[in-house]
Amino acid sequence: MDENSRKITVNESRINVVFKSQEAYDAISDQNEEVALTSNHYKSAADIFRDMDEMIGLEKVKDLVYEIYALIQIQKLRNEEGLKSNSQVYHMIFKGNPGTGKTTVARIASKLLNKMGILSKGHLIEVERADLVGEYIGHTAQKTRDLVKKAMGGILFIDEAYSLARGGEKDFGKEAIDCLVKVMEDRSDDLIIILAGYPDEMEMFLRTNTGLPSRFPIQIDFQDYTVDELMLIAVKMAVEKDYNITGDAMIKLREIIQLEKDTRANFSNARYVRNVIEKAIRHQAVRIMSRRIKLTKENLMDILPRDISSSSIDTNKNKNILFQ
Repeated sequence: MDENSRKITVNESRINVVFKSQEAYDAISDQNEEVALTSNHYKSAADIFRDMDEMIGLEKVKDLVYEIYALIQIQKLRNEEGLKSNSQVYHMIFKGNPGTGKTTVARIASKLLNKMGILSKGHLIEVERADLVGEYIGHTAQKTRDLVKKAMGGILFIDEAYSLARGGEKDFGKEAIDCLVKVMEDRSDDLIIILAGYPDEMEMFLRTNTGLPSRFPIQIDFQDYTVDELMLIAVKMAVEKDYNITGDAMIKLREIIQLEKDTRANFSNARYVRNVIEKAIRHQAVRIMSRRIKLTKENLMDILPRDISSSSIDTNKNKNILFQ
């Protein structure tokens, strides 16, 4: 694969693969996970790819999604020509640290596979261990079956999936795994299961059940964002809220992100950046309310260095000023 990013433009019946050397995409990150991606949002596969092209980084992830799309399209064309086409399994494993876009990509994949006719509904059901594991014998299987029923026609996304194997042989988590394996064999025609979690923990999890790796032929590594990518994400987050991070504030923000990335064992990537920006907006509000000057549009938009902080501050000292 060339170092340049690959982009696929789509029409009703053909695939046009082009390459572009744009190094930075407009940011789309964890804040997008809070936006419902309904079927009405995407009128076509082309709309989905436009959203993907706006995502910063994740080039290998994008490439794999494009490959899946291309394969489905080619299989359809082969069928039209009377050629043999192989059935595909689309169950996936997402390995990556927090804030690297796993849930966002899962939502986009569910919509793409719906538009391609693989999934009848294209919705995503996101669950974790507590949603699957019951409190007594038989309870886990029932809970798991109920969630599978809700997910039919879409994707069942299991976050921190490795936690299902933490309790040992007698833990009910193993029952959930066994139930999911059976579902994958019996109901794979209109359901895709995605297991997600930290890279090392997911590797250990897969070793606990020798039958799991072969049932998940698509395994995607979500790499941590670089500092440059995280800065682009921060700028986009601010712009979308009609804020402007000033030049000096950008310098301070980069220093904070670099320090956090270098020292934090499980750095939360775009999620961390979102928290810093939201905190800066709160700090800016306190700063502005404390001033006795006429406000301008620029004042209301600018995020200054003093607003940027990696840890929370006590704003109680400002309350006497705010409410005088």
